[in-house]
Amino acid sequence: MGQKPPKNYLVESILVTIFCCLPFGIAGIVFASQVNSKFALGDYEGAIASSKRAKKWMNWSIIAAVISVILSIVFVFALGGLAILGLSNQ
Repeated sequence: MGQKPPKNYLVESILVTIFCCLPFGIAGIVFASQVNSKFALGDYEGAIASSKRAKKWMNWSIIAAVISVILSIVFVFALGGLAILGLSNQ
C-alpha cells in the first residue's frame, strides 16, 4: 500500500472558518477531518472524495467572503452617495 494520503485541507478549512465564512468553513472542517481516518482504514477512494469535498467547501468559503466584502463596500458607498444627495437637497 505505497500510496500517499491525500491532502486533507484541515488547516486551510480552519483558517477560512475563522477569517471568512463560518458555515462553509465548518463543512470544510468536517470533510477534512474524514480524510486521514478514511485513509487509515484503507478507504483510499473515500479519502480522496473527502479531500475534494473539503477543498470545495474551503473554496466556496473564500468566494463567499470576497462577495461579502465587495457587497459591503458597494453598500457603504451607496449609502454615502445617498447621504451626500440628501444633504445637497436641503
